[in-house]
Amino acid sequence: MSGEPGQIYLVTGGCGFLGQHLLRVLLEKEDNVSEIRLFDKHTDPSLQDHSTARVNVVVIQGDITDYPSVLAAARGADLVIHTASLVDVWHRVPEKTINAVNVQGTVNVISACVETGIQYLVYTSSMEVVGPNIKGDPFIRGDEDTVYNVCHEMPYPKSKAAAEKLVLDANGKKVSGGACLYTCALRPTGIYGERHLLMKEFYQNGVRARGWIIRGIPRSTEHGRVYAGNVAWMHLMAARSLQEHPSRLGAEVYFCYDDSPYKSYEDFNMQFLSQFNFREVQVPLWLLWGVACLNDLLRWLLKPVWSYTPLLNRYTLAVACTSFTVSSDKAQRHFQYRPLYEWDQARARTQNWVNTFPHTSAKDS
Repeated sequence: MSGEPGQIYLVTGGCGFLGQHLLRVLLEKEDNVSEIRLFDKHTDPSLQDHSTARVNVVVIQGDITDYPSVLAAARGADLVIHTASLVDVWHRVPEKTINAVNVQGTVNVISACVETGIQYLVYTSSMEVVGPNIKGDPFIRGDEDTVYNVCHEMPYPKSKAAAEKLVLDANGKKVSGGACLYTCALRPTGIYGERHLLMKEFYQNGVRARGWIIRGIPRSTEHGRVYAGNVAWMHLMAARSLQEHPSRLGAEVYFCYDDSPYKSYEDFNMQFLSQFNFREVQVPLWLLWGVACLNDLLRWLLKPVWSYTPLLNRYTLAVACTSFTVSSDKAQRHFQYRPLYEWDQARARTQNWVNTFPHTSAKDS
């Protein structure tokens, strides 16, 4: 139980964007952990330097699709936070690879829990298990019971939905030693924060375009964004509560959001990038749709000779144009979740990181 000292946490995808935020929050806020294992295909050995007199941080190189390496990393662990995932909505990764990581990788994690006797598994799912759908149906302040027309086309949301179902269905499964496995899943909205690759790519695209940013998404569009530190905090709280109240959290799913303002993806990113003096050019939405269709056509035509995978395609444009905001009330009711970082703190931490970007602004181009 969580009251016992010396627990060992295994974090899959532990060297990634969310994994590093999890490491920081676990070290700062979790008193009942003695070892944090960061399992990842692409490792950062320097993370072991975060070890303290109380907590040993161990970086383990391994592939989530390789069951023996997952099993070896799981031996002796008390709880798994499974964040390892391939995120791709730009056709950059083959569907077979996405399924191998997101679905088979999850099968491997569950199997390792069963074989090694681990009783607790917290899974990082995604809001895209629900939507936004490609039909443009809005989801405004929705919760886990809100009826919505789920319509998946891209391999990524399909794979996350399949993996989430596997995790929730595994709740109550017998593990080695005769105990039960208890599982829950968290669905973050669009995560942002330090080391967020998509925000950096948005900035880099502006630099490559000599300071011009194309705008066309309706300003009335609202998306829920959540700070990575608060996502990590919700994982920690869910991990504690899953152990303390397994019958309450077992097989449950929770949207993950904080107090970040509802804005379109463009407006949200631009509030951090104002110092670079990017010049915005407004284009009609119909023109963006034309470019998105052209990009999809070029990707298909060039596929035999070149990987053309721009950020804008029909799927990403549909998502960007569709308002999708959630409520985290269920997490508050079930395990007293409140954001660890207020919006002002999340904004300042993210801004400090953005301030490290090269100042190749529009006026310098």
